Amino acid sequence: MELTEKEKDLIEAIRNYRSAYPNGERNFEIYIMDLVYELMEERI
Repeated sequence: MELTEKEKDLIEAIRNYRSAYPNGERNFEIYIMDLVYELMEERI
């Protein structure tokens, strides 16, 4: 199974989420949710 660039970005953002606390945590949360919504809207 191959991952798309968006899927790779999502995995990397989730991995970096905790290290962003407290300064960038909110920005990562917004970025992660945006990626999730984009991936959910894509057609297979």
